[in-house]
Amino acid sequence: MSEQTQAVPARHPPELLQQVAALPALPGVYRYFDAQDQLLYVGKAISLKKRVASYFQKEHGGTRIGHMVSKIVRLETTVVRSEAEALLLENNLIKTLKPKYNILFRDDKSYPYLKITRSDARKPAQASGHPAAANVSRVVYYRGAVDKRHDYFGPYPSVWAVREAIQLLQKVFRLRTCEDTVFNNRTRPCLLFQIKRCSGPCVGQISADDYQRDVDSAMRLLRGQTQEVMAAIEQRMMAHAERLEFEQAAELRNQISALSKVLHQQAVDTVGDQDVDILAVKVQGGKACVNLAMVRGGRHLGDRPYFPVHVDQDEPADVLEAFLSQHYLDVPVPTTLITSHAVDKDLVQALTDQTGVRINAIHQPREQRRVWLEMAQQNADIQLTRLLAEEGSQQARTRALVEALDLVVDDMEQLRVECFDISHTSGESTQASCVVYHHHKMQSSEYRRYNIEGITPGDDYAAMRQVLVRRYSKLAEAVQAGEGKLPDLVLIDGGKGQVGIAREVFESLGLDLSRIVGVEKGEGRKVGLEELVFADGRDKVYLGRDSAALMLVAQIRDEAHRFAITGMRAARAKVRVGGSKLEDIPGIGPKKRAKLLQRFGGARGVADASVQDLCSVEGISLDLAQTIYQALR
Repeated sequence: MSEQTQAVPARHPPELLQQVAALPALPGVYRYFDAQDQLLYVGKAISLKKRVASYFQKEHGGTRIGHMVSKIVRLETTVVRSEAEALLLENNLIKTLKPKYNILFRDDKSYPYLKITRSDARKPAQASGHPAAANVSRVVYYRGAVDKRHDYFGPYPSVWAVREAIQLLQKVFRLRTCEDTVFNNRTRPCLLFQIKRCSGPCVGQISADDYQRDVDSAMRLLRGQTQEVMAAIEQRMMAHAERLEFEQAAELRNQISALSKVLHQQAVDTVGDQDVDILAVKVQGGKACVNLAMVRGGRHLGDRPYFPVHVDQDEPADVLEAFLSQHYLDVPVPTTLITSHAVDKDLVQALTDQTGVRINAIHQPREQRRVWLEMAQQNADIQLTRLLAEEGSQQARTRALVEALDLVVDDMEQLRVECFDISHTSGESTQASCVVYHHHKMQSSEYRRYNIEGITPGDDYAAMRQVLVRRYSKLAEAVQAGEGKLPDLVLIDGGKGQVGIAREVFESLGLDLSRIVGVEKGEGRKVGLEELVFADGRDKVYLGRDSAALMLVAQIRDEAHRFAITGMRAARAKVRVGGSKLEDIPGIGPKKRAKLLQRFGGARGVADASVQDLCSVEGISLDLAQTIYQALR
C-alpha cells in the first residue's frame, strides 16, 4: 500500500478502522455518520467488507465522496439475505432520512393512469329498463392507488398523454366517460352521442354485449394488440355484410377507418416492443437530468424529466443507477429498459428479484429503439439547459438584491427572505400569509397561513401586527438564547404604515430593524414602479424597472399575495356554506354525503335545506338532520 493510500485511513478513529476490517463478506446496507451524528451516506453492497473498505483504502480527491469520507467518524451496518433486500432497505432509508451525500430524486411517483371500470352483472337494471352505471364499463383518468376490481393502463408520463388516450377510445370505440350519477339519471342521449364520441349505453342505444365487445377491443388496443383488434373488427364487419346488415357493417367500417386514422396520426412504429422505458442522462455544471420516455402498448406516450440533488462530479452512470434503484421500487417496471449508459448487471438482477419482473436493460439499441433513445437524449439536453439558465438567472437576482440592499451574507445560497401579506374581502375571512425564499427559489413546504381573529374587520395594521408577533415572538427568545436565526430580510407588502407596524413589533421583541423592508406600490400602482421602504430610517429606494433585484422582490411579493388570496378564498367559501364541510360532521360518511349532494344539487343546496328536507334523504335520521342543520349554520 502506498504512502498516499495509507494517509487516508490515518485521519479516521482507530475504532472505526477496526470495525471496517471486521465486517463480514455478506450483502447488506451501510450508513456513515459525522462528528455531530448526522447521517452522511447510505449505501448497499453485495459484500460489506469489500465495499466499505474501498472508501478507506484510496484517495478520493476533492470530489463529493472525498468530502464525505473525510467527515466519517462512525459506521452502522445491517446484514441482509440478498442484494434485492439490500436495494429495498437502502432506498427506504434514503427516502426517509435524506442523507447529505446521496444522489436524491424527489419522491414524486404519482403517475396518472387510464382506468376502465369493470361491469358488475349483479347490479339490477334501473326502473326505466336501462342498465345501471355499475353494469356499463367506463373509461376515466385516474391517479392514486390501484385495486384489482378494475383495469388500469399506464403509468403515463403526463395528464395530457392520458387525455389523448381517452380521446382515442372515444373516437374509435365510443366508450362512456360520464360520472355514474349522470349516467343513471339520463333520459335521452347526451351531446357526446350526437357527435359520435359515445354509443349511448345509458339509454339503450347499444346492446350490453356489443358495448362490452367494444370495451374488450379497447383494452386489447391499449395492450398493443393493434393488428388483432383490426382483424376482429374487420371479421365482424364482413359477417354483418354477409347477413345483409349493411347499417351495422357501415358502423364497423367507420370504426376501422377511425382506428386507422388515429394510429397513423400516432406514428406507431411496431418493433415488437409493447412496454418500454427509455432513460437518458445528462450531467453538466454540477446538475443532472434523467429524462424518462415511456412506450406503452407499442405507442410512444411522451417523456418526463427528473432533476436529482446532491450531484457534484458524479458520472452519468452513477446518476442513472441511483434513479433506477429509487424509482422502480414504487412504480411498475416494464420488461425492457433502454439506457444511455451501461447499467450494472447486479443492479438489474436485484430489481428483477425485488419486482418479480424479468428486466432486460439495453445500452446500445438499434433501429427504432435507437431513435427513441436519441429523442430522450435530446430532451435531457434541452431540459438541463433550461434548468441551468433558470438557476443562473435566479442566482443573479439573489446577488443583485444582496448588493442593492447592502446585506451581509456569507453564502448566497443561505440568503433567507420571508414575506408577509394580508388578504380579506371587506373584512371577511382575514388571513395573513408568509412565504419563504432561500437557495435561490421559493420554498413552498415552508409557507404558512395565519387566521387573523379578534381585530376590527378590515384593519390591515392590526392584522399585520398580529401575524408578526405570532411569527417572531418565540424566535426572538431563541435568538436571544443563541439558538435561533432570523431571516436575512423580512419583506412587508405595504408602505410606510405597514412598515411602521413591523418596526413597533421588532422593537418590542428586541430584533434588528434593518431586516425590515416594505414594498410600496408606485405611481398608479404600476408594476415596475415599486419603491422600497426601510424600517431603520433610511430613505426610500427605487431600484428601476429593469433591476434584477426588483424582479426578485416582485416575484416574492407576488407569491405572498397569491398564497394569501387562495387561503382567504378557501376560508370565505367554507364560511359561506355554513362554516363546516359535510365530511367534518359526525355520522356523515361518503355514502350519506353523496346522497345529500345528489338530492340537493351541491353543498350550497344542503346548507339551505330545512330539517324536514334533510330527513327526506335515505339514511338521515331526525337527530342527524338537526346536527347537519346546526353545523352548516
